[in-house]
Amino acid sequence: MSQSFPPPQQQPQPQFPGFAPVPPPAPVRDNFAGGLLTAIAAAVVCAGVYGAIVGATKHEIGYAAVGVGFLIGWASGKVGGRNPALPVLGAVLALGSVYAGQLVGEAILISKHFPVSLSELLFQHLDVVNEAWKSDADPMTFLFFAIAAIAAFSGSKKAAA
Repeated sequence: MSQSFPPPQQQPQPQFPGFAPVPPPAPVRDNFAGGLLTAIAAAVVCAGVYGAIVGATKHEIGYAAVGVGFLIGWASGKVGGRNPALPVLGAVLALGSVYAGQLVGEAILISKHFPVSLSELLFQHLDVVNEAWKSDADPMTFLFFAIAAIAAFSGSKKAAA
């Protein structure tokens, strides 16, 4: 038993003189590849800048780690939109970027004391730089990792909104 029902009638939009009609909602952005590539580029740039800061000040700076994480997350969210994988990937890339930045900073500090160039340390003697990083790592180092990951996650969410 099927009965045919007439299609529902659309209600006309009320027209108010002097007011513009409401624009349609903006389309939802979901550009995973663009967001991922932007986050990778931001991670590489942020690692270099963070490494330069660490090398110049001889200290790890918490606000710089927050900035690294937030910039990576913001870039991925702004370009990639609301893809649910981007905040997680941004957090992972922020961890890698802070680690790479700390290695670059450690290499800068080593190159100031020994007649070895920064590029030689990073490309030929990375094991020595990593060992120096391990000996200098303390609980604050790992706190900066966590801070950067959280900032990347929240930055991606805020930029995509």
